[in-house]
Amino acid sequence: MTTSKGDISKMSFGRTGDGTPVDIYTLRNANGVEARITNYGGILASWKVPDRQGKLGDVVLGCDTLEGYLKGTAYFGCIVGRCANRIAKGRFTLNGVARQLAVNNGPNSLHGGLRGFDKVVWQAAPSATPDGPALELSYLSKDGEEGYPGNLHVKALHTLTRDNGVRIEFTASTDQDTVVNLTNHSYFNLAGKGDVLGHSVQINGDQITPVDGTLIPTGELRPVEGTPFDFRRPALIGARIEDNDEQLRFGGGYDHNWVLGKPLNKLGVMARVAEPASGRVLEVLGTQPGVQFYTGNFLDGTIRGKGGWVYQRREGFCLEPQHFPDAVNHPNFPTTVLRAGGTYRQTIIFRFSTEK
Repeated sequence: MTTSKGDISKMSFGRTGDGTPVDIYTLRNANGVEARITNYGGILASWKVPDRQGKLGDVVLGCDTLEGYLKGTAYFGCIVGRCANRIAKGRFTLNGVARQLAVNNGPNSLHGGLRGFDKVVWQAAPSATPDGPALELSYLSKDGEEGYPGNLHVKALHTLTRDNGVRIEFTASTDQDTVVNLTNHSYFNLAGKGDVLGHSVQINGDQITPVDGTLIPTGELRPVEGTPFDFRRPALIGARIEDNDEQLRFGGGYDHNWVLGKPLNKLGVMARVAEPASGRVLEVLGTQPGVQFYTGNFLDGTIRGKGGWVYQRREGFCLEPQHFPDAVNHPNFPTTVLRAGGTYRQTIIFRFSTEK
């Protein structure tokens, strides 16, 4: 059954293992651009945007069915939290109390743990707004979930804008001091297929937070000048990804956080990606202090995606606006602590255009 509200339609997307029903929502704007979002994990499951000839193509990796996502994917398109990225050994101390989180990525905690926000069913409320069709997802993460303190009320308002963007506005509140770092984990391929090594990337950051062998930041802020991490001017993803650089060896390619040269909590352009064959251009904007650039290094041909495409290494890239990884354990990093009674607010915009 399909129901519609303005430029939004809703369909059943199946049920989770415990029988919880899941829906998928299709948002369309006047340009014919279409984004499909499911309330399982807040996943951006499909996003069809035009190339320079006006032909629509899907530019995000994902699965055709809910079952595909339930089998476990590489966080395709989802909301990640309560704390995105890695926390060293799943440990932190807050207000003098030591906390142990679920460890799910080698020795560390990744993207909220074993059952992070990517694996829960969110409450969904579609609406028609002056900016475009919108879908608000909300979730209560209860005190102690995955080891985190406090009851955290989270909302993620997704709007498909008139200028072919998806704007995600996160808000959260808590009744205890806790740690929060939310982002969207979409994998993009602007060509629609093949590897992404020929995509041209520009990142507006002068530094990265280098990592150790388990991809945990060392605490240093390292200049990108003279390294394969210098994307201050556009460069192909594949141009330096195989350089004999220790950081690239640790990540198997790019899997690092860039420190952005903009005021904290101010919306600004973080990155720009262009794909020459299609002419598609992606701009990434956000209010966060960092952006994680990941080049699909751990895709290994074990996931069968949309249309039967078996995703291989480096066939998608992520640009995830975020606070720095493991920030709760690094006092010199912008804090990820949300105090009781405070409000977390962050915005992400992914915006598409074309060039000749």
